[in-house]
Amino acid sequence: MSVPMSMPASSNAPGRSAPQPGAFMIGERAIGTGMPPYIIAEIGVNHDGNMARGHELIRAAKDAGADAVKFQLFEADRLMSEDSVLAKYQAASGATDPRELLRELELSAALLDTLCRAARETGLHAIVTVFSDSLVQAAESMDVSAYKTASPDIIHRPLLEALARTGRPLIVSTGAASMDEVMRAAAWVRGSPVAYLQCVSAYPTNEEDAALAGIADLAGATRAVVGYSDHTTAIDSGALAVMAGACILEKHLTYDRGAIGPDHASSLDPAQFGQYVGKARRAFRMLGDSKRVLPVERDVRAVSRQSLVTTRALKTGDVLRPDDLTCKRPGTGIPPYRLAEMIGRRLLHDVNENRVLRDEDFA
Repeated sequence: MSVPMSMPASSNAPGRSAPQPGAFMIGERAIGTGMPPYIIAEIGVNHDGNMARGHELIRAAKDAGADAVKFQLFEADRLMSEDSVLAKYQAASGATDPRELLRELELSAALLDTLCRAARETGLHAIVTVFSDSLVQAAESMDVSAYKTASPDIIHRPLLEALARTGRPLIVSTGAASMDEVMRAAAWVRGSPVAYLQCVSAYPTNEEDAALAGIADLAGATRAVVGYSDHTTAIDSGALAVMAGACILEKHLTYDRGAIGPDHASSLDPAQFGQYVGKARRAFRMLGDSKRVLPVERDVRAVSRQSLVTTRALKTGDVLRPDDLTCKRPGTGIPPYRLAEMIGRRLLHDVNENRVLRDEDFA
C-alpha cells in the first residue's frame, strides 16, 4: 500500500524568512516556505502487523532525525470488495490474495493508538492515513497529530470531507491524479488546514519517473503548502525535492529492505533513512534565502566592484570632464552607472590622480 509535545529539533534556520501567516501547522511546528523540510517516516505496514516491530521503527525514525512517523488505519474487509485485485507490486512481493494480504497487516485503532502515543513520547508527531470514512470516528479516539489520505483516495469525497470536519491538519497525496482531480478534491476540503504531496504511484518509482516538477505545479495550482511523497529508492531524492520546492517529505522506513511484504523493497533501512534526512536538511541549508546581498558577500562586493576614479590630479573648483574619469576597483566610491551624472560636477577640494571619487568630494 502507499498508503508533538515538544517541537522537533529542526526549526528556523539562520537567514531564512519566517513562515507566512496561516502557514500549515502540525502541533507547534510551522511548515512552509522558509522552514526546514518536515520529514515523515512512513512506517505504514512495514511493522508486519507486529507491535514490537512498530516500536522498533519508531525508535529508528527518531534516531534518523524524522519529524513524524505515519501509520495506516484500515480494515481489510471494510476496504476490499469481492472484486478486489492485487497491484502488480503487491503480487511481486509474494501475495496471492488482496484481502488476506491486508488482514495480516492490520492493526486496530487501539493498537495504533499505543504506537502513536509511543511516537509522541519520543518527540515525534504521529500521523495516520485513514482508508475508510467509517473509520474516522475510531481515528478520532487516537492520539494523532494529523491525518493523511492515500493517493487513490483523491476521489473519495466522503473520506476527505469527514477528515476535514475533524479540524485536524490534513495531508493529501496526489499520485496518479490529474490536476483537475486535485483541484476538485481541494474544493471539498477548502477552509481546512491542508497540504498536498506530489507523488508517483509506482513502487518503487524509477528516477526518470520521479516527476519532481509536479511540486511546483501543485504549489501554483493549490496555493497551499506542498511536498513530495517519495517512492524512489534514492537517498538524495529528498534533497532534490527540497530544491524543487517541497516543504514536506514522506519516505517509507523499514527494518530490512529484503523483508517479505508489499512496501519493504521500496523503503529505506534506518541507516539509509538517516542519510536521506541529512541530505534533505543540507539541501535546505544550501537553498538559502531569497535573492539579496548576503553578509558573506559584502567584503567581495566592496573590493571587487568598480568606482569612478580620476585619470589625473584635479584641483578645488575643477569641473569634471569625460576624460577626467575612468572605472577601477574598489567599489567603495561612486558606482560606474552614475558616470553621465557626474560630468559637469564641481570639486570641493583637491583630488590626486588614480583616486576613488565619493559624493562628499562634490558641491
